[in-house]
Amino acid sequence: MKKILLIGKLNSVLKETNHFLSQYFHVQLCSENAGVLEGMLKIVNPDLVLISLIGAYDIDTSIFFLLNNSYSQIPVLTIGTKEESSTFFKYYEDGQFENLIRPVENSAIMGAVCRRLCIDIEEAEQEAAGRKQKASGKKRILVVDDNGTALRTMKAMLEDRYDVALAVSGAQAMTSIGRQRPDLILLDYEMPVCDGRMTLEMIRADEEMKDIPVVFLTAINDRANIEAVLKLKPAGYFLKPPVKDHLLGEIEKILHAE
Repeated sequence: MKKILLIGKLNSVLKETNHFLSQYFHVQLCSENAGVLEGMLKIVNPDLVLISLIGAYDIDTSIFFLLNNSYSQIPVLTIGTKEESSTFFKYYEDGQFENLIRPVENSAIMGAVCRRLCIDIEEAEQEAAGRKQKASGKKRILVVDDNGTALRTMKAMLEDRYDVALAVSGAQAMTSIGRQRPDLILLDYEMPVCDGRMTLEMIRADEEMKDIPVVFLTAINDRANIEAVLKLKPAGYFLKPPVKDHLLGEIEKILHAE
């Protein structure tokens, strides 16, 4: 499945675009921060980047510089008015960047995405229908970790059995949960800025999220740390890196206990 990195402010337009494209592609949301974007580019390795230009004057212009200078092989579509795209006019000259004039229909977005990915629309729709049938009944797991290597490892362990979503921070995890509720969350306990404890508190403070089982992942194997983790009463915890068979077995127990 082709992968799209969708960048922009989380508003109704972005949510609609994400919902539509997710029927046909693997779509990962990303904030407009250049540092976060660079990390997500390495983790997701997208086939295409799509940027919403709503509120263009607040967009970090260094994301355009980063894509143009370090990831010039990745096609970039932007969606914005002529005025919004004019802020970044110099990047549209070499063919990597292309703007779709907003407002734009989903069918036009799909057509442009398929054209830039060099795939046939009808073929993409047929593949999506086949995946939907195959994936029906798959549980969704959200993995939250600021370490890209850890995210890739966990995804490889889980993706044959589950629908796997990734987040590199507590804030991005909350966005992902709000967009599509997971059946279980694997949450790194040691993260900068918003750590596992704070992220769990935010989840439990939300009426629509509080009953999602959360399993902690921790790299620190000492009594004090483990006791601190257990005091939060997660659905489970694993020392990193977890053993695949043990992890899958415990996840199944937790999901079936729901």
